[in-house]
Amino acid sequence: MERIIRFGVSLPAELLKHFDRESGRRRYANRSEAIRDLMRDWLVRRAWSDSRSEVVGTVTLVYDHHRRELVGELTEIQHGAHRMIISSQHIHLDDDNCLEVVIIRGRAGAVRQLGERLRSVRGVKVGELVMASTGAGLH
Repeated sequence: MERIIRFGVSLPAELLKHFDRESGRRRYANRSEAIRDLMRDWLVRRAWSDSRSEVVGTVTLVYDHHRRELVGELTEIQHGAHRMIISSQHIHLDDDNCLEVVIIRGRAGAVRQLGERLRSVRGVKVGELVMASTGAGLH
């Protein structure tokens, strides 16, 4: 079992008030849970800032599947990066629009670059890369 350490933090009362309000809005059970999440987020962002770090991420795309050559270009990009792609999910939203979620793992720089390539394909209406972590080093 992991050892838990308690520590104190000094900060302005107004900042704590805002923090508690936001923590409550996000439904954290207590301050400790909220602070742990903030620390993990900071560590994940640090990993992503080092282009050599091993990371995972998701690319979310929404596009009109009728757009000429769009689906083929997205498929070609993904096939070119098949070693980095863990999985992809394709969902038909309506008669015209599709949602595609691509899960990627690799070095942060390469994952970011692949995400940008997919998002920038002409005809993609929404494209977002969400940074995540492999979980290594996070508790």
